[in-house]
Amino acid sequence: MITFINNAGAAIASRKIVERTGNIKWLTREEPFAPQDSGWRVLSDRDTAEYLDDPKNMTVVDFNELCNLEPACIGIYDLPIGSDIQLVVDPDGRRRWFDNKTEKEISFR
Repeated sequence: MITFINNAGAAIASRKIVERTGNIKWLTREEPFAPQDSGWRVLSDRDTAEYLDDPKNMTVVDFNELCNLEPACIGIYDLPIGSDIQLVVDPDGRRRWFDNKTEKEISFR
């Protein structure tokens, strides 16, 4: 695993992401509950309400593991607590982040 962000801490993610049966899609950043918690909560494009109702379907992962699975996550790490975003992958493979509250694309320039 490549470390993209030193001391990035952990995130809580859908097991579908870790097991590679789903892709990173929805992310929110909450107030961390421990010093090693980044606050990021990550759901996949295949998660359903029923799936998410079972706490066993979520797991703790190093944020860098998510970045290794989806390098587009590197750029969003420093977004503030309260962020609610989604990753859109265009047909040509281009990755774009959108703010779910404003429905606007997030620019990192």
